[in-house]
Amino acid sequence: MASLVLCLVSFAFCFLHYSLASNNFNQDFDVTWGDGRAKVLNNGKLLTLSLDKVSGSGVKSKKEYLFGRIDMQLKLVRGNSAGTVTTYYLSSQGSTHDEIDFEFLGNLSGDPYIVHTNVYTQGKGDKEQQFYLWFDPTADFHTYSILWNPQTIIFYVDSTPIRVFKNMKSSGVPYPNNQPMRVYASLWNADDWATRGGLIKTNWSNAPFIASFRNFKDNNACIWEFGKSSCTNSTKSWFSQELDSTSQARLQWVQKNYMVYNYCNDINRFPQGLPLECTFNSTTS
Repeated sequence: MASLVLCLVSFAFCFLHYSLASNNFNQDFDVTWGDGRAKVLNNGKLLTLSLDKVSGSGVKSKKEYLFGRIDMQLKLVRGNSAGTVTTYYLSSQGSTHDEIDFEFLGNLSGDPYIVHTNVYTQGKGDKEQQFYLWFDPTADFHTYSILWNPQTIIFYVDSTPIRVFKNMKSSGVPYPNNQPMRVYASLWNADDWATRGGLIKTNWSNAPFIASFRNFKDNNACIWEFGKSSCTNSTKSWFSQELDSTSQARLQWVQKNYMVYNYCNDINRFPQGLPLECTFNSTTS
């Protein structure tokens, strides 16, 4: 009630208070494809993406960002989700685009989801790391976060770091630091590769498949607009954030117990030698 009274007195306070307090999918995202399969519900608080045999669906943020922490809560497709891929990622556009990926690879009922992560710089990816999760991501919402600053990219699951990709440009490793990116989310069929290398196909009798999104947060991010950043200085703590000793220990716990693939260990894939960043500490790429 007090906030409502202040809103009546000061429009500026009202706008600031509610824009910071809660994001709204109607205001923050555009539906990009799916012919009605992407739905915004609960007065903008919930986004559902649907996949059937005809089409999947997807959205992208209205805003572009150049560095920030982006948070999203997801509840993944329940039951037999084999062949499906739910995505949540940052990307610029063009053949030399940058991209920071969360992809969730579906599986047969009872088998674990695989969290597939990747980093693209100047149009080149091939930096995959994959993980199991330590919970059922279909039973409830969980928070998946990307921290992207000039020093590092950190992937978080419920505030636990699972992957770090450091800025190693001084050593000749490209790093995404000059292309503004939008936030994307989608649900689509990828049964040619997603589950056991494409051996398990999508069972369309289970369609429609539905993934849910809520609590999108971009409050700690630099909005790029009219060729300029909303961050006029670098005093914000996240802008220089790296992992402390406690977070380093959590990262090592995840990578020891839940990592199922690391491109830096795949010598058969890189017969001419592992990528340059793989010569650094394995927890940084």
